[in-house]
Amino acid sequence: MDLLSALNELEELIETSSKVPFTRKVMVEEERLLDLLDRIRTTMPEEIRQAKWIIQEREKVLGDSQKEAMRILDDVQKQVERKADDSEVARQAKIVAEEIVAKAESVAREMREGAKGYADDILSNLQDSLGKIISQIEQGRSELRLMK
Repeated sequence: MDLLSALNELEELIETSSKVPFTRKVMVEEERLLDLLDRIRTTMPEEIRQAKWIIQEREKVLGDSQKEAMRILDDVQKQVERKADDSEVARQAKIVAEEIVAKAESVAREMREGAKGYADDILSNLQDSLGKIISQIEQGRSELRLMK
């Protein structure tokens, strides 16, 4: 018999017992009352043990839940740090890539300017050579005209 049913029986015993007229008192069968009290006493330690066990289990579950919550928070913190590191790595990579592109463009610009300068020197030398050749041709033609 569990504690609640014994207490319910005790309540029923009191409610169904004979009442003393003009008072709020009842007459209870002593043997039955003592029997119920005995059963309550014997049942109560088991109920108390169960209640203590339930409290211990609740504390254990709360402790486990707190540990799990802390573990989850640590995992989330680590993920946030990794993402921040990844973001920093990406940012640094972008900066390096931009520097490389800028340097490549600068080198290409210098190469174009150098090529233009070289081509201009070649053309200038060619022009000078052609100028000399034209002068020689003109001189040769002049000499031919004089020989006639």
